[in-house]
Amino acid sequence: MNSPTPPLLHAKTLTEQHISRLILAALWLLLLLLAALRPLAVPDEGRYGEIGRWMLISGDWLTPRLNGIPFFHKPPLLYWLEAISLATFGVHELALRLVPALHAGLMLAALYLVARRISTEQIARRAVLMLGSSLGFLVGGQYVNHDMMVAAWIGVAIWCFAQAFMAVGKPDAALARLGFLACAMGLLSKGLIGVALPGMVIFFWLIWTRQFKKIRYLPWPGGLALFAVVALPWFVLAQQKYPEFFNYMFVGQQFNRYTAQVYNNPQPAWFYLVVLVLLLFPWVFFALAQMRRVTTMTLTSAIGMEQAWWRLCWVWVGAILLFFSIPNSKLVGYILPVLPPLALLAALGWQRSMAHRALAGPAFAGLLLLNVGIATALVLKVGDVTRSGRSQDVAAVLACAATPSDTVYVSDAYPYDLPFYAQTARPLVVLENWPLLRQRAGDGWQRELFEGADFDARAAQVLRGLDELGPAGQAPGNWFVTRSARRLTHNLPGWTLHYQGAGWTLYRSGANAATAATPPSTAMAASVASTPEGPEPAQHKGLPGCKHQRDK
Repeated sequence: MNSPTPPLLHAKTLTEQHISRLILAALWLLLLLLAALRPLAVPDEGRYGEIGRWMLISGDWLTPRLNGIPFFHKPPLLYWLEAISLATFGVHELALRLVPALHAGLMLAALYLVARRISTEQIARRAVLMLGSSLGFLVGGQYVNHDMMVAAWIGVAIWCFAQAFMAVGKPDAALARLGFLACAMGLLSKGLIGVALPGMVIFFWLIWTRQFKKIRYLPWPGGLALFAVVALPWFVLAQQKYPEFFNYMFVGQQFNRYTAQVYNNPQPAWFYLVVLVLLLFPWVFFALAQMRRVTTMTLTSAIGMEQAWWRLCWVWVGAILLFFSIPNSKLVGYILPVLPPLALLAALGWQRSMAHRALAGPAFAGLLLLNVGIATALVLKVGDVTRSGRSQDVAAVLACAATPSDTVYVSDAYPYDLPFYAQTARPLVVLENWPLLRQRAGDGWQRELFEGADFDARAAQVLRGLDELGPAGQAPGNWFVTRSARRLTHNLPGWTLHYQGAGWTLYRSGANAATAATPPSTAMAASVASTPEGPEPAQHKGLPGCKHQRDK
């Protein structure tokens, strides 16, 4: 007579899996909720979000463009997905943030699926809760740039290749092909690190686990063909249209940025150790408990995980941490790829050091709530902290006062978020001493524009000299946006103050002001300053962003 125990155990397992999937969904919905609570951060979110919007309205899906000028710092996958999301859900911040959020969800789901396969359901769920409650997930997972995208695909590639090699006998061909596909997506996400980092991690792990001979049995022809079909067409087409493209993207923007000492945000070698504590607080401390060497039998019998997987996690963390600690320039998002293995190690550490304690459950729940509270506070506060750097308030006024045919001039700085919020359909005219800036500009917005302009002479016409500001003030239909610290003098007649924002100032040309149906609106300025919705239009057919700001 068969015992009823196996069916009961099977039913219990299914229930546990359902609970874990609900937790996955809840964490991702929490990420989306937080993503809807703050404005665009500048410069990154303003820059990358606007490139996606411009791709949509221009119809040019080959060339990423910032202010109409080619922008080849990164491959186009982020912009393609942004354009699709904006076309589907409308032009607003959450539509942009859906792209990194989906990749954060992919990272979380991949961690769960692999962890439950190589360990236990309990460990997998705990790892998901640790990663999903971290600042790395709840804040980094909504930030509009390339970092979460490439981190997710690097993680998928490593998990797939590692599982392929752990198969009995030859590597599992299907999983290996998925690894090649993930590398292709990583290359389209942020360039060479999407291929180099998975390759580096797997290389050192195979040596440490004495499996390197298996590498010759990978399905190289089929895998490389799949990689080429997915990853290479855009690069080939871009090189055909722009002969200097390969040199600029791969040598200038990737190799030189890794090796040179002149780029932004120089940090000491220990920078990422501190960053990891913040991004995976407090769970990272439980991961440290896994650093001590253990035998295969001890590890497997204690928590049901083979030593080869434990070694993979530490190779993954150590190799990528070392790789990004070498360059002088360091940004927080670079280290996101190490969060999944650290979360798994942290779950193992908790299981060994805390799970048997009487107050383990309440303590874990309390730490989860603490993390969510910190992430929520940061998201709610960031708008106030960054208010003077953003031009959102000026964009709201401009969207309701300007017409689509008007020309917007900018100088002294570049308002990355203004085109997105105002939904301008024409590039801004940027007035500077460009010959001098080509000699002196550092790694900033000026270099982004004039280096991109070298690829397209027609697009470069929006970069003009400061001497055009005076005549523009005498003509109708012109606007001038500049930092609030700058004041126009009597040497530039025609320009009149239209709106004083928190960090930017908006002027309109004198002829425009003289012929306008309504005077420069003090009430409008007060409305924008006092309410987040922005101004109501006063019988004026403004830019599309006017309705967007009013209804937001």
